[in-house]
Amino acid sequence: MACGRARGHAGHDVKLLVDMNLSPRWLGVLFEAGIEAAHWSMLGAHNAPDSEIMAYASVNGYVVLTHDLDFSAILAATQGEKPSVVQIRAEDVSPDVIGKQVIVALRQMAAELEDGALLTIEPNRTRLRVLPLQLRS
Repeated sequence: MACGRARGHAGHDVKLLVDMNLSPRWLGVLFEAGIEAAHWSMLGAHNAPDSEIMAYASVNGYVVLTHDLDFSAILAATQGEKPSVVQIRAEDVSPDVIGKQVIVALRQMAAELEDGALLTIEPNRTRLRVLPLQLRS
């Protein structure tokens, strides 16, 4: 497991739980950036439901890093305030392609992620929604 955490402007820390749908190669990129991270394959069953991953992240102080939109659906359905979720919405989610953008966003939004947020990273933009998610009318 990597040591160090992403530090935001106010000194807030982020540690990531990388979902199964992202390569374990993310750990090396995050480690080099000083961000603590663990891949779900190191912690739980490969076929664990998303709800189990969310529960583990919440209890253990992780932010979930994923390519799966189901995590944001869980946050909306449960009106959950934790854990925060960072979802990558791109065709190529390899750390070589979008890793730098993810690291910059993690550093910029560390305080919000610590408090509870859904951070969506796309190739051309980054969006943040504070938790709990409010259903739009």
